[in-house]
Amino acid sequence: MQGKIALEEHFAIPETLGDSRGYFPDRVWSEIKSRVLDIQDRRLREMDEQGIAMMLLSLNAPAVQAIPDKARAAEIARKANDYLSEQVRKRPDRFQGLAALPMQDPDGATRELERCVKELGFRGALVNGFSQVGDAETVVHYDLPQYRPFWAMAERLDVPFYLHPRNPVPRDAKIYDGHGWLMGPIWAFAHETAVHALRLMGSGLFDEHPRLNIVLGHLGENLPYAMWRIDNANGWIEHRHNYPARKPMRDYFCTNFHITTSGNFHTQALIDAMLVLGADRIMFSVDWPFENIDHAARWFDACPISEPDRAKIGRENAVKLFKLA
Repeated sequence: MQGKIALEEHFAIPETLGDSRGYFPDRVWSEIKSRVLDIQDRRLREMDEQGIAMMLLSLNAPAVQAIPDKARAAEIARKANDYLSEQVRKRPDRFQGLAALPMQDPDGATRELERCVKELGFRGALVNGFSQVGDAETVVHYDLPQYRPFWAMAERLDVPFYLHPRNPVPRDAKIYDGHGWLMGPIWAFAHETAVHALRLMGSGLFDEHPRLNIVLGHLGENLPYAMWRIDNANGWIEHRHNYPARKPMRDYFCTNFHITTSGNFHTQALIDAMLVLGADRIMFSVDWPFENIDHAARWFDACPISEPDRAKIGRENAVKLFKLA
């Protein structure tokens, strides 16, 4: 398929480059490093070869979210966003931007989101999970009350918020002791992000701000396949659990969430997700440079789905959600 749009595609600046180092063995790091620092050269060539018309670019992980000092987090977010803006201006027909945000400071994150959308022309934000605040062990999730003004701004600006994974902090990673291979994209990324998404759903956020759009990568971080059990376990015993949300979790998932194919190029998983969410809420992505563009594109182009659904997932849904027309 020609004209695909990919929207979980990363870059790094020198200050955040090292954050990606630990996910890769030495023998492949030089390759990943060259990929993540490049925007205008090899990336464009591979896009052309695989029929990708546009990428929405975002900072690597965990980057800003792993900087406990609020002032430093704000500084790096602004620097990354200004750099991304410069790169987008060189080829706005091929690249658009998603803002990095210093969520350690809800007011500062709100201001930076507004600046990035109104002044830099960014299409939304991508945030790397929870943020560490004050020290390395203190984490905050965005269902907390102090983030309601931020979500009100995101709703008012009508831009999507991409909730991207990160590993748990060591204090919360004891379940993986002795099995470090489960960290990162193998398992911990999805678990951490799915819990955060469920916290947002259960908090009542989407009752208060029903027009919010949240994006999850990797075909929904396993949530499409868990929603029935989540609601059934909560629902068959009256008042089993109390939480602020007014509706079943699946209602929010199917109304306020979108998912992408980033790093999950599996036909059966895609079809399962389509049965839960419908083709209108799924979008193509690669997860470059941490996955391979040719792997993603060749799989998707040959995937046994209808051509109208391929057009929606490959391009049309992203054009609509991110206002790319």
